[in-house]
Amino acid sequence: MADAAQRLKSLIEQVLGAPLPVRIRAWDGSQAGPPDAPVMVVHHRRALRRLLFKPGELGLARAWVAGELDVEGDLYTALDLLAGLIWERGEDARTLGEALRDPEVRAAVRGLVRLAGPPLPPAPPEEEMRRRRGHLHTRRTDKRAISHHYDVGNDFYEIVLGPSMVYSCAYWPDPDATLETAQRDKLELVCRKLALTPGQRLLDVGCGWGSMAIHAAREHGVSVVGITLSQEQAAYARKRAADEGLTDRIEIRVQDYRDVRDGPYDAISSIGMAEHVGADRYLEYAQNLYGLLAPGGRLLNHQIARRPQRDESAYDVDEFIDAYVFPDGELQPVGTTVALLERAGFEVRDVESIREHYAHTLRRWVANLEAGWARAVQLTSPGRARVWRLYMAASALSFERNRIGVNQVLAVKTPESGASGMPLRARTWN
Repeated sequence: MADAAQRLKSLIEQVLGAPLPVRIRAWDGSQAGPPDAPVMVVHHRRALRRLLFKPGELGLARAWVAGELDVEGDLYTALDLLAGLIWERGEDARTLGEALRDPEVRAAVRGLVRLAGPPLPPAPPEEEMRRRRGHLHTRRTDKRAISHHYDVGNDFYEIVLGPSMVYSCAYWPDPDATLETAQRDKLELVCRKLALTPGQRLLDVGCGWGSMAIHAAREHGVSVVGITLSQEQAAYARKRAADEGLTDRIEIRVQDYRDVRDGPYDAISSIGMAEHVGADRYLEYAQNLYGLLAPGGRLLNHQIARRPQRDESAYDVDEFIDAYVFPDGELQPVGTTVALLERAGFEVRDVESIREHYAHTLRRWVANLEAGWARAVQLTSPGRARVWRLYMAASALSFERNRIGVNQVLAVKTPESGASGMPLRARTWN
């Protein structure tokens, strides 16, 4: 009798102590759960072995990337329902260890072991970042992590990001605007906050595919140095600058931010880069940028933030994102970012939260990926495309539900005279 789905449903509900909000369809054709809910499809019993050997998010992620686990129906709805059950159960929810003290749960787990088949653990999908021992956020490890994330192929990113080739939160004039319009408005917002004028020098830290450098040079007449650790990004950005006729005003380097020595700059933009820096290195990052600015120079730091925790020492990096998306990436509360920038010497003059804007952006990227799915798979792999679809859809929900946010922090290297150069009513860029 085909009953794998019912057995899985019973086990999950026993372990989590709550009813399963999605339907399950197992490899034997059996189904269980609410009839009108999104369907979690377990294509192969190998997915169970992944969960047995790596319980929790990483086991689920491996099964998803390998194509052994899938969702039918609206992905956003399914993720939202599962997030409330698995990832956001609160501090009072019982742990797996506590659940296993229950004899009925232990019996169900033994049944799951039999259901899962051969006992050997499956190898992780090839898309998973292979870990090496050593310190985080050295020049070598940062370069390797950036390469894992960004050197997927420029053609792949063209599918996801669209013509703007901007991989950070757009700034939407309204929800119905095009992604290209919203990204242009974001770049212009950054330039206006930095008060760029012709002849100034701008350092763009984490320059990506050159969109900020090109916009600032073309629209505001500045000279730009863009730095990235990705060889593929740098080559793409240089070609775009050449095609725009801006090679006399744009220099793209493959360079670590710690190795930039040719200040002073009049302004620095750091858009979606600081998440890679790491908590232990953040003050160093801020001090380096402070040292590269001329007196009165401005920094625009555009960075994703997480909600603060009651016990900050208990913060753990998301396992799925660390293994498959942003290796060694770390998020911190916006208050921590502001405090560290000020410790480095900056005067923080404005903090703007644009959290809802990132949700809109991510949903557009997911739609782009889904529309170009066959080509994306051809360019990378089925697993890589699945990583990006899950990561971006889950992130969109996280921004919508205020689990994470994104902020633009404007800071000034204010001289001893106290003359910041800021207008009395700073929000003139709106």
